[in-house]
Amino acid sequence: MLKAEGVLKSEVVYRAMLAVPREKFLPAESSGQAYIDSPLPIGYGQTISAPHMVAIMCEALELREGHRVLEIGAGSGYHAAVVAEIIAPSGSRNPGHLFTIEIVQELARFAEENLSRLGYSESVTVICADGSQGYPDFAPYDRIYVTAAAPDVPRPLVDQLANGGILLIPVGHRHFFQTLLRLGKDQTGRISEQDLGGVAFVPLVGKHGWSV
Repeated sequence: MLKAEGVLKSEVVYRAMLAVPREKFLPAESSGQAYIDSPLPIGYGQTISAPHMVAIMCEALELREGHRVLEIGAGSGYHAAVVAEIIAPSGSRNPGHLFTIEIVQELARFAEENLSRLGYSESVTVICADGSQGYPDFAPYDRIYVTAAAPDVPRPLVDQLANGGILLIPVGHRHFFQTLLRLGKDQTGRISEQDLGGVAFVPLVGKHGWSV
């Protein structure tokens, strides 16, 4: 359906989404709804993104095998798994790596368990921390994307983006009605910005996000 609607445009994103079983990243009581194109609750006031939004973000990021990626907001680990399929496919001679930050300790543990069980431990590292501050230990990143809405673009994320990189983040009101922004950093470090349209995400909590 997403391919017919033009949401899925590239073969690499299409194959990645087919490869990841969304039901394995949901609480047992919600697994039967896994292929409804809608966000679903995963506990602690958080949701797993709708498949169409995961596809839109993956396409906008222009992910490539070998990329070093930072994800802010691991949730249950589903989006990370889809990205891992693209940047570190099975048998890759140049596997990339994804570092995913989750501020809710219980969800960080849930995501890590899900990713480990499905064989993504080699390509994804889960960290429990304030994602609004990024993760400077392994910066710069070729791609950074945020799965929660911030009041503004956090400066640490811009600073941790490599030249030639792309940053994707929803910005706007705390309770929905946000804009998905795509920031590009050219080889001289200059930033350009593109509005990809309206979205609805849970709030990004942290030093450079919203207060609890």
